[in-house]
Amino acid sequence: MKRIITADFFAGNRMAAMHALEGGVLVATAYKSMQRSNDAAHKFEQESNFWYLTGIERPGWWVIIDASRSKSWLVQPDVDPVHALFDGSLSPERAMDISGVQEVISQREAEELLAQTARQHRLAYTVNQPDHDHFDFVLNPAQRELRDKLERIFADVQDFRPKLASLRAIKQPVEIKAIQTAIDITADALKLVRDSMTTYSHEYQIEADLSGEFRRRGATGHAYDPIVAGAANACTLHYVENNDKLKKRSLLLLDVGAQVEHYAADITRTLSVGAPTKRQIDVHEAVCAARTDIVAMLRPGLSVQEYSQKVDVRMKQALIDLGLIDSPDDEKYRVYFPHAISHGLGLDVHDSLGGPAQFEPGMVLTVEPGIYIPSEGIGVRIEDDILITSSGHRNLSRHIPSTL
Repeated sequence: MKRIITADFFAGNRMAAMHALEGGVLVATAYKSMQRSNDAAHKFEQESNFWYLTGIERPGWWVIIDASRSKSWLVQPDVDPVHALFDGSLSPERAMDISGVQEVISQREAEELLAQTARQHRLAYTVNQPDHDHFDFVLNPAQRELRDKLERIFADVQDFRPKLASLRAIKQPVEIKAIQTAIDITADALKLVRDSMTTYSHEYQIEADLSGEFRRRGATGHAYDPIVAGAANACTLHYVENNDKLKKRSLLLLDVGAQVEHYAADITRTLSVGAPTKRQIDVHEAVCAARTDIVAMLRPGLSVQEYSQKVDVRMKQALIDLGLIDSPDDEKYRVYFPHAISHGLGLDVHDSLGGPAQFEPGMVLTVEPGIYIPSEGIGVRIEDDILITSSGHRNLSRHIPSTL
């Protein structure tokens, strides 16, 4: 697959960051490798903000962006010969080709440079770890370790994530192209599954075909762990075991997305296993109709708060029509529709939109209405990826069928 993202993209992003720094200095780090088991590491995946600024795929690197000097440096990690032999390493020349940065320095040289910089700047910016206390995973330690180091050098260290989130929220043409390519690959994989439905007996067979088609088409793989959820499994929103036997006359929820040059697709479709029941058809049609109405709301200048309120009105009406709640004030609303209607999409499958008050051209977000009825073993979600344009919106996944 021909490359979509080039060094010019990263150079432009660093220039935008320099303008946002207003004369300050930013130091950002790549992620570290993380243990998988014993002496084996997980497959490495780069921190999105660092990749946005550099394009570097390897662990342990830093970037220093000094707006007062209008200059950037890449900082190369120390890699011993044994690790270089087993895991490979990135040469300074290749790092400069990828990123467009003109100078690569060592860790020791970087610390000397930062100490010198601190004599002119009491303030430094970095990219803080996200504050996700409610998640049950361990955060990559690289960002915390860098912040600790910077706090020993600079009088004040502040988080640059909000400014980067605002920059990343408005997608550039090459980013939209990468997202569209990921969506198109996802569409082909879903068509393969749809055409082969009668041959599957288990969820894992479907996951295997999706994974194979993604790689055959040149995608990196899945942008996130795929959800292949038959029957009541679809009522677990992030079900990823994908092991169960498919049940006749049940529904199958597929929430999947290819990853292309770090950019994600995020598509959900619900299919029937055998002939669907009338109740399944009614629920599916209610979700499809709500999706159409909600997508039609999207336009630049629409208040995010107004959008959320209109979505609640529309989804409550769908649940009333299905006999699941009695009125718009029924407290059981969130039992049947427990998640947000939208999130940003880009380098992260849950990309930040920068906390906007209203939608702006260039934003890409999902629309994903769903209705989940655990007592009936029914879970239906339809999810599309939408680009906000100057005149309204464009559904980037409109060509993917939504029928059962």
